[in-house]
Amino acid sequence: MEWFPAMPLEDWSGTKETVHRFAQIVGKVRLALSVRRNHWWNVAFHLTGRGITSRPMGGLDDTPILTVDFDFVGHRLVVSRLDGRSATFSLIGQSVASFHRTLFEVLEDLGAEVEIEAEPFGLTDETPFTQDTGHADYDPALVTRYWRILSQVNLVLERFAAEFHGKISPVHHFWHTFDIAVTRFSGRPAGAQPQADPVTREAYSEEVISSGFWFGDDAMPWPAFYSYTAPEPPGLAAEPLRPEQAAWLPARGNHLAVLRYDDARAHDDPVATVLDFLGSAYQAGARLAHWDEALLISPPGITDPLLERRR
Repeated sequence: MEWFPAMPLEDWSGTKETVHRFAQIVGKVRLALSVRRNHWWNVAFHLTGRGITSRPMGGLDDTPILTVDFDFVGHRLVVSRLDGRSATFSLIGQSVASFHRTLFEVLEDLGAEVEIEAEPFGLTDETPFTQDTGHADYDPALVTRYWRILSQVNLVLERFAAEFHGKISPVHHFWHTFDIAVTRFSGRPAGAQPQADPVTREAYSEEVISSGFWFGDDAMPWPAFYSYTAPEPPGLAAEPLRPEQAAWLPARGNHLAVLRYDDARAHDDPVATVLDFLGSAYQAGARLAHWDEALLISPPGITDPLLERRR
């Protein structure tokens, strides 16, 4: 199978907007039914062999333990209880409003009473999910390709994560921003952020360098790999990146290291190219922020045969 197949944003923008809202609805159910972890790691999706999963949740206040899975091969949503009961419905032909209605009917039938803020977060419109009949595009072939790219990027980020010895997040898919990321921590607290909302303050309460991939949006209308350092040290945007196509781009008063997906695809070894890019961005941020170089060392005595074969 081709590593990193083509995925121009304009080819699936309608489908992406629909699926993003589906993901936000399920993600908000996850937020309501899961125990909070540091930096909000509890809310993100993880990859499966057929799509993405909420992971098991519930089990408190008489709520059944259940899991919600997007099957992007069969194009179904599957809601499963721990006791074996389950329900499923098709993702094809659903508007955001009908998806929301059907999911909450299923949850009620399975004995789960859940309340969410039924509005999109950080998207271009604020139409409540219950009223959104305009987002209804769903191209099964493109949705499957989205999941396959996610799966490939997931493995690349897992390889990148393996080279770090300090505190590090899981590789996870965020439903609010629709990106997949892994975050490294220096082990030191970050400075106070009095202007930030409580969620952001906790998420960035420690020094981090985050690496990931997103599918594009209105501001950057192309898929890309990225990295950022927070808090951003002075001079970061002047640091060199690899390969030569990579660049520092301004973003919300700071800078993102960005390698466009199509530039990575054009290299003979796109996986090695992405790993080199993420490494160069990490090294720039860690050096200027004075991170401990020992954090770069993987657990002693452990080697990755996949990485060794690529060297």
